[in-house]
Amino acid sequence: MPKAIRIHQTGGAEVMRYEDFDPGAPGEGEVQVRHTAIGLNYIDVYDRSGLYAMPLPGGLGREAAGVVVALGRKVKGFRKGDRVAYVHTQPGSYCEVRNLPASRLVKLPKSISDEQAAALMLKGLTAQYLLRRTYRVKRGDFILVHAAVGGVGLILCQWAKVLGAKVIGVVGSAAKAAIARKNGCAHVLVQGRDPIVDAVKKITKGKGVAVVYDSLGKDTFFESLDCLAPLGMMVSYGNATGPAPSFSPLELSKRGSLFITRPSLFAYIATRSDLDAAARETFRVIASGKVKLRINQKYALKDAAQAHRDLEARKTTGSTVLIPPSA
Repeated sequence: MPKAIRIHQTGGAEVMRYEDFDPGAPGEGEVQVRHTAIGLNYIDVYDRSGLYAMPLPGGLGREAAGVVVALGRKVKGFRKGDRVAYVHTQPGSYCEVRNLPASRLVKLPKSISDEQAAALMLKGLTAQYLLRRTYRVKRGDFILVHAAVGGVGLILCQWAKVLGAKVIGVVGSAAKAAIARKNGCAHVLVQGRDPIVDAVKKITKGKGVAVVYDSLGKDTFFESLDCLAPLGMMVSYGNATGPAPSFSPLELSKRGSLFITRPSLFAYIATRSDLDAAARETFRVIASGKVKLRINQKYALKDAAQAHRDLEARKTTGSTVLIPPSA
């Protein structure tokens, strides 16, 4: 029987169980996919810990790549043997085999490997909408990126440089600073060592940045606002240090009529056309070689709990994938 990582209660990494799981036959409009690589993301920690509510018992994981092995009724556009990938609103990708709505799958071009796709569907598409739709980065823009050597951060910083932006990356250590400099950051600041706001003002000659991409939340929220130029945009897209604090809209006014948004990837790819367009652009920039996808960690699926521990301890850089035993 296929294996899966399941949780029966929320909590730390210890609640994750590696157990038998039979997905059954695909239903109407569904495709059954045998996974070859599975992406690891911080949202998986939120699901596991209970920050994001989900039915229990349940699975973890939002993205994966694999091969179509069965089709449900009324499925069009796919056939057995197709290489596919997905990112899904419902957790459950930490498994060998999964049934999914065909509407959420994209076919993989030959230029993208299964491991690349498993690491791109959430992180790559996130970078795409952040840079191209939430705030459309322009040549010459100063931008600030927190967690610059994380899974999204490494893609985002490189891509922003391709677009002509001047990227200021914020990282957690001097070792990570060296990585950031090699991956699109013109300037790198170390959290806890450098005075972030003062340094940003100095780099931008007192103007501030056009946009801040903040995936950390609580610990950096007001600092991020203080780095913005008047009319700048704060993009709060994650909670790695905890949920962002409550605040008065007057905080935006007194800092220069700022904008703030809390976007979600799934809102940006809700339609088939938006999903396909985002995937095409992301695959194209990776295939071009202008943006390098760094898969710096690989774990066996059964070792997913250790992968979570390492992610939470900030021991990882770039992207991480889990490999099922059948891959």
